[in-house]
Formats: sequence, C-alpha cells, structure tokens
Amino acid sequence: MNMNVSLIMPDTVEYCYKSVNRTCLRTTRSHGVRVLLYAFGAMAVLVTMFGNLLVTVAISHFRQLHTPTNYLVRSLAIADFLLGCMVMPYSLTRSIENCWYLGDLFCKFQASFDFMLCASSIFHLCFISVDRYYAVCDPLKYKTRITFHTVLIMILISWIIPAFVGFGMIFLELNLIEIREFYYKNISCYGGCILVMGKLCSVIYSIVSFYFPGFIMLCIYTKIYVVATKQARAINDIARQLQSVRENKSIASQTSETKAAKTLGIVMGVFLMCWTPYFTCNFIDPFIGHTTPPLMFDAFFWLGYLNSAFNPVIYAFFYSWFRKALKIILTFKIFRTDSSRINLF
Repeated sequence: MNMNVSLIMPDTVEYCYKSVNRTCLRTTRSHGVRVLLYAFGAMAVLVTMFGNLLVTVAISHFRQLHTPTNYLVRSLAIADFLLGCMVMPYSLTRSIENCWYLGDLFCKFQASFDFMLCASSIFHLCFISVDRYYAVCDPLKYKTRITFHTVLIMILISWIIPAFVGFGMIFLELNLIEIREFYYKNISCYGGCILVMGKLCSVIYSIVSFYFPGFIMLCIYTKIYVVATKQARAINDIARQLQSVRENKSIASQTSETKAAKTLGIVMGVFLMCWTPYFTCNFIDPFIGHTTPPLMFDAFFWLGYLNSAFNPVIYAFFYSWFRKALKIILTFKIFRTDSSRINLF
C-alpha cells in the first residue's frame, strides 16, 4: 500500500541491481529471519484467502443463504479474497526483499488493486452496518428498505468508487500532485515499487476510503447498541411483570444485551485497530515532509491487510449457520444431491 520498505530493521544493505545507476537499496537478512517473515506472511495470505473463499462458497451454494444481506457479505468476502491472492503475496515479497523485479507497469497494477480492494472492503463494511441498522432499529421497514435492488446498488458503489480512486490515482499519477519533482529527485529508484502521496491526494484518499465510512460505521453501531440495549431492558422489564417466565426471560435478555455489546465491540474494535494506524500515518506523512519511518508504514499497512483476514471471523464465523455450512463443506457433503437445500438454521 505504501512505500518500498522492510518489515524489520535490516542487517546489511545491498543494491537491487548492482550494475544500474539510481537503483534501490536491497536488504539482506539472516536465513532464520527470512523464514520467520515469510511464514508469518504466508499464514496471513492463506487465512485471508481460505476464510473468505469459504464464506463465498457457503453463501453461493446454500439456497437458504440467498438473502440481500448475505449477498452483501459475499461481495465483501470476494473483495477480501482478491486482496489475499492478487495483492498480499506481492506486497509480502516486496516488503521482505525490499526490491521489485516485476516491472513498472505491473507495479502500477498491483498498487491500483491494492488501493481499490482495501477501499472496497471498507465500503462493504460500511454498507453492512447500514443493513444492520435497519434490521435492529427499524425492523418493520427492513424488508422494504433492504431489497435485492438496494443491495445491488450498495455492491456496485463498493466496487466502482474504489476502482476509480485506485486506478485513477495511480495511472494518472494524481498521488504525485505537488510532489512530482521531489519524488523523482529524492525517492524514485530503479528496482523499486515506491508509492508516496502529496498533501491533497493523501487528504482526499484518507477521507474517502477510511474517515468518512469509518465515521458512518461508528455512528451507526453506536445507535444500534443503544437501541439493542433499550430493547433488551424492555424485555427484561416485561419479564419481571410476568412471574411465571421471569427467570427465563431475564436470562435471555441479559444474554442478548451482553452478546450485542460484545459483537459490536469486536466489529468496531478490530476495524479501528487494523486501519486507524495506517490512515493516520498516511494522512500526516505529507505534512511532515515524508519523514515517517519506513518500518512503521510497513507494519501499519500489513495490520490493515489483516482486517481482511478477520472479516470472515467477525461477519460469518460468529453465526451458527456458517459453522454448520463449514462442516458440510469440509466433510465434502456439499457434493451430495440437493445439498444446497440443507436446513442451516
């Protein structure tokens, strides 16, 4: 996502191309450190790809899951899956080797898909929060508001706007507005895939891709939590009046309130933990002369990548229907006749 940087402090420094002028620096590490870094990166890539692939297969195969909400979740899983297979492996190699050997054109495509898919994932999360808002806060109008047509529009927005932002910014070099001369004199080098942003680009990209959808998510989930808490307390009050069912209702309402708080806390906590550090640095860096330590940038954007690995856990693994679907898929019962009609609830 940003800069041609290393995951940890290098042991020694060499050049990516020894016989070429203005070539980038290459970091050399011990065999043990390289193995550790590749193992961590490979694990992150596999979890991202495998987890989101399972979500995609489950929602696509089982007819009971063919709902507007789940189509939105499936689209999110596809975006995260593509990030895992089209972006993360190349970023991993670049981060560890600190060199880019695949050419400038592929560098631009990889960076464009990087920006696009990360932003698309965040947009999907935002629209999922809108869906949950209507489900919890306005359930009587939910089916009329969140239709297949509405979800289709949400999905198209979640793909089209990030595509314009990612590819437009990179191929039109909008990120170099204000800093073109500085970039080619002080940063650009042969054998690297280095990306920096000017002040204007950094502000616009950070607001569009993170701060605006993040603010919407925070407001919506706060509202959902307040409403869910009030509903649980109302049920609890009714249970106290109905002595014959008081104990069961009280326990159920307390469980519901606790589950709502826990789920919403995890949703916002993981999202903010993964993306806030990167976008904060990305926002500030142009205003401090691009002096943010490369190590910090590298660690923060990999933390952002991990959000795509956590998404299947948060939005699918928490549901009992997905655990049942997962069991069917992994035991190959999915290949049985009429397996798509199996009751998951």
